[in-house]
Amino acid sequence: MNPLINSLKSEIARVARKELKDELLALRKATTTHRSEIAALKRQVKSLVSALKATTRAAKVGSKEVSAADAPTAPSIRFSAARLAALRAKWGITQAQMAALLDVSYLSVHKWEAGAAKPRAAQLQKIVGVMKMGKREVQKKLQGETDPQ
Repeated sequence: MNPLINSLKSEIARVARKELKDELLALRKATTTHRSEIAALKRQVKSLVSALKATTRAAKVGSKEVSAADAPTAPSIRFSAARLAALRAKWGITQAQMAALLDVSYLSVHKWEAGAAKPRAAQLQKIVGVMKMGKREVQKKLQGETDPQ
């Protein structure tokens, strides 16, 4: 009985391999096609991103010419990491609390104070607004954010 079982098992395995061979071939072809399409899409995205960057650069150059006339009315904001840290120390708040006031992450405030990064223009506007606040106003705002009323 053993040789009969072995030959039956081997025949079943042979037929299964034959059936699977066609299915696997179709899957391999589909996979190859998908991979080539993905590669083409990646190339297309890369070219579009570079075109967008070039367009953005060209638009900035054009806007700088326009904003040069507006320069006297809009003074640039200078950022000082030491001033931010000194102000935070004067108010007696943590970097996390300062981050809550500015609607940024704790890590951003930490990097700004360490001089590892500089805030963006929108963040600079928030910093200027917070710097104009007094200590009591800062405390009220921080307590208002922690008290769920």
